[in-house]
Amino acid sequence: MFRDLIPLLADRFHMVAPDLPGFGQSDMPSRDRFKYTFDNIASLIGRFTEVIGFDRFAVYVFDYGAPTGFRIAVRHPERITAIISQNGNAYEEGLSDGWNPIRAYWREPSQANREALRAFLTPQSTRWQYTHGVPDPTMVSPDNQNLDNFYLARPGADQIQLDLFGDYGSNVALYPTFQEYFRTHQPPLLAVWGKNDPFFLPPGAESFKRDIARAVIRFLDTGHFALETHATEIATAIRDFFLVDPQTGACPALPAGGRR
Repeated sequence: MFRDLIPLLADRFHMVAPDLPGFGQSDMPSRDRFKYTFDNIASLIGRFTEVIGFDRFAVYVFDYGAPTGFRIAVRHPERITAIISQNGNAYEEGLSDGWNPIRAYWREPSQANREALRAFLTPQSTRWQYTHGVPDPTMVSPDNQNLDNFYLARPGADQIQLDLFGDYGSNVALYPTFQEYFRTHQPPLLAVWGKNDPFFLPPGAESFKRDIARAVIRFLDTGHFALETHATEIATAIRDFFLVDPQTGACPALPAGGRR
């Protein structure tokens, strides 16, 4: 997902982009060895940052990465220098009606409600998630879609995804905790949002300003996977957000004297 963004920022930033467990090239332990909850994923990614020596860092959060990153921020606020949220939600106002089938599973975790969510895991659904809200779908490379479908076809991957659908309700329950973190610690925050996202609505981005008055909000005419079409614009927004004053060496998005 970050294949286009990283080269645009590599001259300035030290970046690490781990896949979550069960995704991409990360290990996919069996469900009897690892319980796929967002709490466990956040603990694992938090430990990963410690192992690689990231004691102070900004986080780029998107979709499932948002409740992962926000959990880490709540647990270790002293480590977070800034947040870039790209369609990474923390407010109920940001949840669209597209969540209704998943909400039904939260309310009643029956096998029937679980099986109904398989509709989100088909190749057709993957394609729709990448292209919905994109003015020109030919701008979207098929590469990531094909990779997603390849990984989703691995034995057991479907059950992991269904587990995470069920556990996503724990993230919504933590929204007040995330918001209290924002109010208390006032992390510099940039929201770059595909405004046509069928899952996370623009009010989710706008709500950040309710708790962080200095939050910077940028809307893009694209869908959920905004980096597929607007990597250059997002890179520019990030560079501007972390702009260093040549006179003082200070960065408005970071503590005094911050450069990264």
